[in-house]
Amino acid sequence: MREADVFAVHALEEEVFPEDAWSAAMLRAELDGQPETRHYLVAEVGGEIVGYAGLAAAGGQGDVQTIGVRADQRGAGIGAALLTALLDEAERRECEAVFLEVRADNAPAQRLYERFGFRRIGLRRGYYQPSGVDAVVMSRRAGRRGPVGFSRRGT
Repeated sequence: MREADVFAVHALEEEVFPEDAWSAAMLRAELDGQPETRHYLVAEVGGEIVGYAGLAAAGGQGDVQTIGVRADQRGAGIGAALLTALLDEAERRECEAVFLEVRADNAPAQRLYERFGFRRIGLRRGYYQPSGVDAVVMSRRAGRRGPVGFSRRGT
């Protein structure tokens, strides 16, 4: 993601997360951390931005900052591709663990993260503001990502 993408990403952010969207200024501030501690990317279909994602990484720990995919593009593998790219970057940066928060009312996103080896480790009550929706805290250790869409028995 580049500065030139902020307008389109912010519009998508407001569409995907209408109750608690990041401002354009917040997105720009995140880009200021690239490449030192941040890694942001966009997904395009037909030259149009339909998804975006961001990772913060420092001190051996990664944090998925955001993943958003336009509603009409969900189910096409874009979220999985964005998450794969973030996890690859976390591995490149030698992160021992990756953490994230996901809305407690977003079961599809939780299933996506579980497919990638994330496990629930906690709950943050009223985390998302102003809606007051709880956040499920999830994490995964390095090297635990399995094939997308498949589960491994016994792991």
